Formats: sequence, structure tokens, C-alpha cells
Amino acid sequence: MTILVTGGAGFIGSNFVLDWLDKSDEQVINLDKLTYAGNLQNLASLAGDARHVFVQGDIGDTALVAGLLAQYQPRAVVNFAAESHVDRSILGPGEFIQTNIVGTFNLLEAVRAFWSTLDAAPKAAFRLLHVSTDEVYGSLSKTEPAFTETHRYEPNSPYSASKAASDHLVRAYHHTYGLPVLTTNCSNNYGPFHFPEKLIPLMIINAQAGKPLPVYGDGQQIRDWLYVKDHCSAIRRVLEAGRVGEVYNVGGWNEKPNLDIVHIVCALLDELKPRADGKPYKDQITYVTDRPGHDRRYAINARKIEQELGWKPAETFESGIRKTVQWYLDHPDWVANVQSGGYRDWVAKQYGH
Repeated sequence: MTILVTGGAGFIGSNFVLDWLDKSDEQVINLDKLTYAGNLQNLASLAGDARHVFVQGDIGDTALVAGLLAQYQPRAVVNFAAESHVDRSILGPGEFIQTNIVGTFNLLEAVRAFWSTLDAAPKAAFRLLHVSTDEVYGSLSKTEPAFTETHRYEPNSPYSASKAASDHLVRAYHHTYGLPVLTTNCSNNYGPFHFPEKLIPLMIINAQAGKPLPVYGDGQQIRDWLYVKDHCSAIRRVLEAGRVGEVYNVGGWNEKPNLDIVHIVCALLDELKPRADGKPYKDQITYVTDRPGHDRRYAINARKIEQELGWKPAETFESGIRKTVQWYLDHPDWVANVQSGGYRDWVAKQYGH
């Protein structure tokens, strides 16, 4: 048995591939374009493992995807491939439209063509699981109830709008063609291998380098935080038992303002790797102009996946953030290579691209 994972060298995708192969001998075909956030060093522990087949390529390349489907005959496709950084989408939305909308459309076309050729039993068992975000639902006030799966879509950034469009395409392919799809909408992930432009790794890395810790606006933007390995276990469970055509929200039940997150990271670094001058890392906090259209609050109601599929997160925020800070302290070479672009040299050497 085989699954095809797209975007499997990115932050969440690589954690999923590692987690999958830690718990199963089922082969993973890993398709990743290796943009700036795709890093094969995340998967270095799988070097020489025949269960992991890496292919560099784009989900928008219909011929490539069709060829992989025909060659490996996967029982499922798990789609992580996406441009995912709001700030980048504000500066350059075109890539988000191309990857998240056009790329998803091309992937769906290739998968639909493959699925339509299957015999009855594998056709009935086949699944396409599309990984999305809570940002498609828009923004909440402090007092509004958390997002459920039936919340109206109100995306507010080019990134979230492109993901909303991809969700609608996935839904349409199920409704129109009968393609057996599943969709998950997750809250903010954190954990190992997180690219250092995002809040938590940026704070950890800047703090150690003696750089400012930039906080947008007043720092009171609230997010729900989900440890990445919990997200991986949720996806495995949805793939295993989720009802075809359904959407499952995946959250960590950890709503916190961004400023609180920064203070928690600083306090952990004070404990685990104090500054040489003895001063607290929070002294490095700097407030910067808020980004355009910054959503005030996201919150996930994850009762559906708990009630239907028996899933709930294993980590509290306190346990997950400690593991995350410690991971970055223990992996300075990974951080240095990502920041320097050295990991791309490693890719060229390893795969000859």
C-alpha cells in the first residue's frame, strides 16, 4: 500500500511524513516543489529508507502527478502543498493564486482522472485529503464563538482567500464528480522544522541572536495553537475514518494573544539558555507597525473530530512549546542552514538538481 503526500518537505508535511513512517511501513511518495520553505534536511533521517520516495515537482504539473499516480497506484493523496505565509501573500499574491488555486485545480484533475480508472474496490477505498486553514473563516471578536465547520467563509488576506478557493474546488469535485474527498481546517501549528519567518521560531532565533523581537501592533491578536505532531495524528485519524465529503476542524484548544506567546518563549529561553548578561529576553521585544488587514482572533471548535472520530490533542500548549523551544536549541545547524540557504546546497548535492 502507498500514499502520495504533496508538500511533504515543508513544515507540516515533513512532520507528517516522519510521523507516518514512524508508525507504519506503508510507502510514502513525497512530491514537493522545494520552494524557499521546502527543506529536505527535515527528512534527512529517512535517507536510504525505501519506504520514502522523494520527487521534486509541482502539484500544478498535471502530467507529472498523473505519472506518479499511474506508477505507484496510491490508495490516498494527502495535499499539504500550499503557499502559506500571510505577509508574503500581501507582498506578492500571484504565487498564492497560482499554487493554492490553479495548483489545487490541476491536482484535482489528475486525481479525478486516476480515480475514475480504478476497479470498484480500490475506487471505493480511495481518499483525497485536503489540508486547509482556519483563516478561511475570517476574524472573530473576543466574545464570538469559535469557528465550526459550518461557519461562513470570510477570508481577509490573499493567502486565506486562495485557500478558501481551494477548499471550494475540493468540495465541488466531490459534489459534481463524486471524488471521495476529506478536508481539514487547522489552527496555527508550531513545533520542529517550522520555517523561521513564522512567529514562534522567529522569536526563538532572534532572541538568541540578540536581535529585536518584533511584535505587530499591540500584540493582542489571538490565535489557537496546535502542536504539529497533534495535527499529524488528527490527519491520520481523518484519513482512516473520516466521512467522505466532510470537513473537520482541527485545533489545540489553546487560544492565546501573540504577545503572551512571545513572553512565554522569552521565559523558557531565560530558563533553558539565559542571556550572557543576565538580562531577560523580554527586553528585546519591539513593537512594529501592524500588518494590513491583520485578523484579530481565530478560534477553532474541534468538537466534531472529537465526537465523531475520538481525536483530541495530546499536548497542552505548555508541554508543546517547551518541546519546541528545546528542539530549536538542540538544532542550531538546521537553523543556520535554513537562514543561510545552505540547505539548498545540500539538496543540489543530494539530488543533483
